Amino acid sequence: MFEHYFQCPYCWEDISMLLDPSVRQQTYVEDCEVCCNPIEVSVRFEDEELQEFRAEDIEQ
Repeated sequence: MFEHYFQCPYCWEDISMLLDPSVRQQTYVEDCEVCCNPIEVSVRFEDEELQEFRAEDIEQ
């Protein structure tokens, strides 16, 4: 597990999430720790290194 920082697509606050590199590709919904809105998170790892990270509002 490692910590990744990004901006919330709703409130634009800098927040962090713990990501698990043991799962190569993941998509899930997690609430912002500041404004509590749901964020769709998509991550992709190769050799346990982060290759892609997307955090989008679920209303798109």
